[in-house]
Amino acid sequence: MPLNIKDLKVTSPDIGTLEKIDDRFAAETGNQVPRVQISGAPAEAVELALILHDPDAPLANGFTHWTVYGIDPSTTELGGDAAVGRTGPNGIGEKAYTGPQPPHGHGTHHYYFWVYALDTKVEGEPTREEFLAKYADNIIEQNRTVGTYER
Repeated sequence: MPLNIKDLKVTSPDIGTLEKIDDRFAAETGNQVPRVQISGAPAEAVELALILHDPDAPLANGFTHWTVYGIDPSTTELGGDAAVGRTGPNGIGEKAYTGPQPPHGHGTHHYYFWVYALDTKVEGEPTREEFLAKYADNIIEQNRTVGTYER
């Protein structure tokens, strides 16, 4: 199945594209969950998944800040007060959102809010790496929005 990247849209009313993430969403200064808005999910999508990832983290696979599985394809907003899906593990093994907290002086980090439309349901609560390894062929569309943060 060819990957479609034209219809699914991912935005955030809390974080502008390539703009600095407000401190209230950072790990040590509020750790509030930002809102993520989704539109244009393909009709054949069975489930959506969200992964917030920092590829700039000085770790082999970057750092995963948030995973959410089991999101209904009709969902238009998550985060904030919206409780949808089931939260999987972040990079420290907790089933929770953890906001940006790059090392002091490490420069600007990029935070990718990826949304994946899948043709199957995700079983369990895989890590980011497990999800990508097992479900890569089930992704029918994906898109992201990106914010930045520096300490």
